[in-house]
Amino acid sequence: MRFSFHQRILLILICLGALPTAVAILGWGLTLRASGPAVGPRQALEEVGASGRTLLETVDTTRLSPPERAALTEHATRLNAALGRFQRAEAYGRYYYAGLALAVLLLGAAFLYASVRLGGHLSRQLSRPIEELIGWTGHIRRMEPLPPDRQRRGAPEFAALRTALREMAEALERGRAREIEAERLRAFRETARRVAHEMRNPLTPIRLAVAQLARTAGADQRDAIEVLTAESGRLEQLAREFTEFGRLPEGPAAPVDLVELLEELARTSLPPGMTPRLALDPATPALLGHYDPLRRAFSNILRNAVEACDGTGSIEITAAPEDGGARITVRDHGPGIPPDLEGRIFDPYLTGKAGGTGLGLALAKQTVELHRGSIAVEATPGGGATFVVRLRGR
Repeated sequence: MRFSFHQRILLILICLGALPTAVAILGWGLTLRASGPAVGPRQALEEVGASGRTLLETVDTTRLSPPERAALTEHATRLNAALGRFQRAEAYGRYYYAGLALAVLLLGAAFLYASVRLGGHLSRQLSRPIEELIGWTGHIRRMEPLPPDRQRRGAPEFAALRTALREMAEALERGRAREIEAERLRAFRETARRVAHEMRNPLTPIRLAVAQLARTAGADQRDAIEVLTAESGRLEQLAREFTEFGRLPEGPAAPVDLVELLEELARTSLPPGMTPRLALDPATPALLGHYDPLRRAFSNILRNAVEACDGTGSIEITAAPEDGGARITVRDHGPGIPPDLEGRIFDPYLTGKAGGTGLGLALAKQTVELHRGSIAVEATPGGGATFVVRLRGR
């Protein structure tokens, strides 16, 4: 039969507490028995008493002088008194030692009971947290969430171990999520690269054919030619974005002046109906990076804000130093992020706009993360969306 961890701990504690108590009780019992009334002295005294009585009965008191007779009588009286006192003392000793032995047995039984109860309590205090932590390792292995925290009593070491396991489980979950996201992005980039390659092959002759038709087309064909030109241009832009998404930054990193970059984008990338409001701290550090990918990333963020506002309104752009790096925000006052896109706004091929490719914000996220940064979106007070980009210094 296999004992559980709790049962093994209980048996060990009982052996450590109950067995020494039982040995002590046995030793007390043997000591009491050894120190009880002695049989040898009692028998010798009884023999002396019997011989004295025989002597008194055989002595002819008629031949003794009065002093001898008085002395003999005194001796007989004292002998009888001594025998009586010894008998009473012997009876008292029997009761005394019997009561003492009973008290020792009761006290020993109490000690045994207390040691068993204490062993059970200590075994539960030791085994429950360990069994709970073993169960937690099963949750971690099966990638299940850990049970919620409850008020627990016990050694602080177990509380520290619970905290360490919970932190480890959270770190593993974040690592798994990052690995899944990285694998998903690798698949998206590979798909984008292949799609861009397949689209560019027929696009070049199509664009040449449309240009040739435009030179010889009549007035009744111009509308169709314009449609072909616009749609082929859109397909070429789509192929370009696919190519950019599937390509990592190339070449050595160089210092990028973020304040100058944002000023230039605000001046050249916004339509006439959009008013930029800049709050660019000159202390914002220049960071090592790749200028063109960063310019495309912020351009895509600004384009998203412009499209959200339908090309009219204002956009607030801020830049400030933060923890040795930079914090950039782009805030619009449009309708905000649709509820069905919350949490998925940076997913590739996901768009809420007609004719959109769903790659603009995905490209921005890819570029920011390749520069060891992070990008997030939050609601603008009063309506709209605020994109927050954090880039760390190297």
